[in-house]
This record gives sequence, structure tokens and C-alpha cells, in this order.
Amino acid sequence: MTEPENQDPYTPIACGRYSEYELAILRRQMLHLHWHVDNVHYDQVVLPLDLKTANHEEFLIFRGTTGTTLTIRLDRILRMEPA
Repeated sequence: MTEPENQDPYTPIACGRYSEYELAILRRQMLHLHWHVDNVHYDQVVLPLDLKTANHEEFLIFRGTTGTTLTIRLDRILRMEPA
């Protein structure tokens, strides 16, 4: 799933949380994420690959359970913990 055109404004996340994503990427640490897009909620263990910024919004690029590379806007992630 790739983010659809943004219908709502981006809410920046805390710098500490951003750093946690950076460390997980460097360590190749699997993460258990719970996120939503529109009214659909997702709960998966993923491998974070990279972070990117586009149009003043921040995104996590990760490999999902099916092996597909996905992108999610950081403010859509409701919960993140090491897997």
C-alpha cells in the first residue's frame, strides 16, 4: 500500500520517535506497527528500510509481511514497538 493523495494535513511526530525509527533502520530491527489509512487499520511486523521527506511530510519505507515494499506517513502510525 502506498499513501493516497493526502486529504488531511501532516502532524509532525516527536524528534525522539523519529530517532527510534532511524535506529531501527540502522540495526535492521523488526518493528511491530499498528497504523491506519482512512478507516482501515493495519497491524504488522515489518522491516524498516528508510525514512523520507516529501512535501513537508515524513514517511517510513518498510518491507511488509508479504515482502512488498510499502510507504506510510509517520503520523498515521498509532503504535510502534520492537518485534
